[in-house]
Amino acid sequence: MSDAIVIIPTYNEIENIELIIRAVFGQPQKFHILIVDDNSPDGTGDTVRELQQEYKDQLFLLSRIKKSGLGRAYIAGFEWCLEKDYDYIFEMDADFSHNPKDLIKLYKACKENGADMAIGSRYVKGVNVVNWPMSRIILSYGASKYVRLITRMKIHDTTAGFVCYKRKVLEAIDIKSIKFLGYAFQIEMKFNAYKRNFKIVEVPVVFTDRTRGKSKMSGGIISEAIFGVISLKLNSLFKKY
Repeated sequence: MSDAIVIIPTYNEIENIELIIRAVFGQPQKFHILIVDDNSPDGTGDTVRELQQEYKDQLFLLSRIKKSGLGRAYIAGFEWCLEKDYDYIFEMDADFSHNPKDLIKLYKACKENGADMAIGSRYVKGVNVVNWPMSRIILSYGASKYVRLITRMKIHDTTAGFVCYKRKVLEAIDIKSIKFLGYAFQIEMKFNAYKRNFKIVEVPVVFTDRTRGKSKMSGGIISEAIFGVISLKLNSLFKKY
């Protein structure tokens, strides 16, 4: 049994799914994995089912009926994990933009160094992004600066999707009330933890853009992040945490 589980949401990740699963299980620290698959038509879920025969009681699959946003996928995953006995619950992408070797850094930040939430941060020490065009770097870095200005969170990488939560953070946050779906979901989760005075640390990591499969980025996701932050801040003025 492991005290840590990595949630990996997927939609059409057939080119990456087996590789990422084996990479996580290849780490010296023992992690379990929960794949939350949004009924991928490319057979991602079928590959996971095959691998479950090899990784019994370590690899789990939560199949959803349709694609309905990153936020909804993670919330479903959080709820599944909270029903078990895991103390450390991770968010991680399937496309190797997050290096599986960095899981141990985030785990140690929470288990050994007292963090309640550890963020794999691209921007806490400069800009650590590989294979992104300059326009996307400027957009992402600028968005994090903008979010920090509006929310006053002392977090450099507010849209990061590589995170370790202690169980108590997810238990304290009313995850069913989280309303955003894309990048704004990541901001909303951090903001809720910040408002509840949990100890949040940023662990420097190098983010490498995917080389296999297609990005799920869209204009709607970006707009949600930009405009959603304002409503998030305004609503917080009338909310008791």
